[in-house]
Amino acid sequence: MLSGKQEVRVRSDVNYYTARKLEDMARSMERLAKAFDEGMGKESGLTRDDGLAAMETSAAMVCGDCSQCGIYMDSRREDSYYLYYLLRAFEQKGQIEKEDMPKLFQADCRKKEDYLSQLNRSLARATMNLSWKNRFLESRDAVVSQFREMSLILGEFSHQIDQAADVTSEYGYIMKKLFRRCHVAVENMLILEYESGRREAYVTARTTNGRCMTAKDAAGLMGEVVPGTKWNPARDSRSIITRQTGTVRFEEEGEYQLLYGAARVPRQGERYSGDNYTFCESPGSQAMISLCDGMGCGEQAGQESRQVVELTEGLLEAGFGPRAAFKLVNTVLLLAGAEQHPAALDVSCVDLYTGVLDVMKLGAAPTFVLGQEGAEVLEAGQVPAGILNGAEPVMLSRKLWDGDHVIMVTDGVLDALPGEDKEQAMCQYLESMEFMTPQEMAEQILEFALSFVPGARDDMTVLTAAIWKKE
Repeated sequence: MLSGKQEVRVRSDVNYYTARKLEDMARSMERLAKAFDEGMGKESGLTRDDGLAAMETSAAMVCGDCSQCGIYMDSRREDSYYLYYLLRAFEQKGQIEKEDMPKLFQADCRKKEDYLSQLNRSLARATMNLSWKNRFLESRDAVVSQFREMSLILGEFSHQIDQAADVTSEYGYIMKKLFRRCHVAVENMLILEYESGRREAYVTARTTNGRCMTAKDAAGLMGEVVPGTKWNPARDSRSIITRQTGTVRFEEEGEYQLLYGAARVPRQGERYSGDNYTFCESPGSQAMISLCDGMGCGEQAGQESRQVVELTEGLLEAGFGPRAAFKLVNTVLLLAGAEQHPAALDVSCVDLYTGVLDVMKLGAAPTFVLGQEGAEVLEAGQVPAGILNGAEPVMLSRKLWDGDHVIMVTDGVLDALPGEDKEQAMCQYLESMEFMTPQEMAEQILEFALSFVPGARDDMTVLTAAIWKKE
């Protein structure tokens, strides 16, 4: 049997090995992405070779051995401008007409109607082939994006594992002793401390008196093992310690907590709102507020925005980093194509251990932070999710303090405000508000916006969150 120090060393070696393997996999994914990305590029229109091929095919089908006009031979010259003229004329009008052809052709060709008909068919076929090629390249670009995002995700996991410090030796002895007094035998444990100072524990244990202990009670013992901290069993972990050996994961509570509020109204005349939102917590003591403004209004926009919100929430709860989650959501919307309309996506992540706010936006309205020194605008204009494959989420960061408020709104709220500087009008109103709960604040802000319009011209949603330091 290994000693305590030997177990710690083995676990550290395993963590190092795992981090290196994940890093290698990340590099492999990036190399795959580069390999896919090399070679063919997307073409915007018919090329010179396409035009020459169409002329050659038309001549073979119609002209036979006739060589009077010399259109094909003249077009083969590198300095021939006429071929490009024909291609642009076809792209603009959808066909080449008799007037677009040379005067010599119009006067002398005995099969001009047949030749023009065949030339137009050949160019139409080349256009269709170009369209299919570009669609293939768009699908390839989506695959490249997936490889790059997988590389990013694996790199993030590698960094997280590599930077996690194993502090088991500091608390191992006292933990086993304290759990033993409560008739729980700790067979193995691992306590990790991350860059932010947050700790996480994996405890493999069993009861020795034939009874059971709840994971919540065991979390209370963890607070005694690590003085000055509070712990909770992870939501995806075991809830009871029994006679059968099992592993329970504990997470250290953050110093902060969030209270939420929400208010919304659909566009006038609509039964359903196209906006959707959610409040949730992810592993690592992070609280998340996500808001999605679907394209358009009504039930269909609401269904699409709900899918985006649920997908984003699922990825963040699974442990994906906010940027990686955003990029993956954008890729999914791109792959959906015409079946999915673009959506403006806005997510605020608050680290409950440090109080740091990370705001990620894809085409979303500004976020407002109301603190003791006034209201601040976190703004980032960007295209909606699903519009461009290369769309990058805009990320902003800010430290929150005890009593600060985060306010998220959709475009419909800001558009209803008077004046040209909508953000300034919102800031002035926020700074004039008296102290109230987040729910009351959300309702007051929505009522303020509605006071300037006879009816909601767009879906309007307000989300608020207040951060408080635990006593």
